[in-house]
Amino acid sequence: MIRWQDILDIALVATVLYWLFLILKGTRAFQMLVGLALLLLASVISKSAGLSTMDWLITSFWAQVVLVIVILFQPEIRRALAQIGQNPFFRTLTASEESRTLEEIIRAVVLMANKRMGAIIVLEQESELKDIVEVGVAVDAKLSKELLLSLFMPYSPLHDGAVIIKGNRLVAAGCFLPLTLNPEVSKMLGTRHRAALGVTEETDAVVIVVSEETGAISVIIGGKLTRELDAASLRRVLTRIFLRDKREGLAIVERLKEFFPVRSR
Repeated sequence: MIRWQDILDIALVATVLYWLFLILKGTRAFQMLVGLALLLLASVISKSAGLSTMDWLITSFWAQVVLVIVILFQPEIRRALAQIGQNPFFRTLTASEESRTLEEIIRAVVLMANKRMGAIIVLEQESELKDIVEVGVAVDAKLSKELLLSLFMPYSPLHDGAVIIKGNRLVAAGCFLPLTLNPEVSKMLGTRHRAALGVTEETDAVVIVVSEETGAISVIIGGKLTRELDAASLRRVLTRIFLRDKREGLAIVERLKEFFPVRSR
């Protein structure tokens, strides 16, 4: 007889496996996971066929499989743990405040692109970037177009590093980001783009990069790079990421007000 606990157990395991599949899907780690599955199949076949030498080799490998998994899937494990610790309740900016902040960033980025000033701007979401902030220079100032431009001026001592933005505050500058280890990344990409890919592979941060050579604007999310953006397309991307949920929430509130009007006393 199937108990309700058995159904709950199966549902939880299926949810965890599906969640892991979504995290690994499209990454190099997914290919490695397929390779491990094939190795497990080879182990079963070698046992049933009586291939003692092959079985010994595979069994010896499985004895160290935990260490191998930690080494192979290090970026994915860190990203998964970061996603588990996400807390959307820490986002306290209103939609209008966040809209003004994004507009300041867009205006600064377009000006830097026109002047071919290299820049890398990291927008923090739920995953905290304390480790990266600690190795940079603390700023903790209200974000503005002028502040961003001054930090990325060629003669600024901090212009080679990244700036970290949290809410409407620029918390740190001159930060160094982890470079991507993905061998499939184009050799044509420079250090800024590789650093942007690296931090987005491990966190849910959104990174804007301005190329010093071409002035091209790129946005990197989840290890995926979108290049050659103009002001309008950059605004659409950032609005979709940061403002869509809040606008939908405000729309629901307004609809509720129609059904439950506030009466004056």
